Amino acid sequence: MNTGLLMKPVLIRERKIFLEMAKKHFKELNPNFVPFDDWKAHYFESIQSNESIALRWITVKKKRVGFILFGVEKHRFLPRKIGAIYELYVVPKYRRRGIGRTCAGQVIDELQALRVSRIQLEVTKKNGKAASLWRQLGFEKVSERFVFESAD
Repeated sequence: MNTGLLMKPVLIRERKIFLEMAKKHFKELNPNFVPFDDWKAHYFESIQSNESIALRWITVKKKRVGFILFGVEKHRFLPRKIGAIYELYVVPKYRRRGIGRTCAGQVIDELQALRVSRIQLEVTKKNGKAASLWRQLGFEKVSERFVFESAD
């Protein structure tokens, strides 16, 4: 257990701080990431306005060291709930200390308490360390996602 490790909600007044950290996260996943105007205007607000989604700071001794974004979705075709972990980010300086694993475990427990039929997440193709973490936590790769980017 990590002493001083807490997860606490990201507050509306922390928008700017969150978006700066989120931008770093997405740039790590894709060095070409550039936040478009719609991302700047709607990403945080869409998260905050959705009661089925939780956004929490990961803090160590009151210092923000990352965030986790998760929630519950309705199954598209069946009367079931599905847990989803959308993002887990720990700043590089704090990695390899069990912080991500501990927070992921807490979120998995929380989602299971909501009686979801499964928990799903995505890992980008080049993020082998994240894939390894999720496998160690019991997740399996069950599909591949293909994306076709529309020309603007």
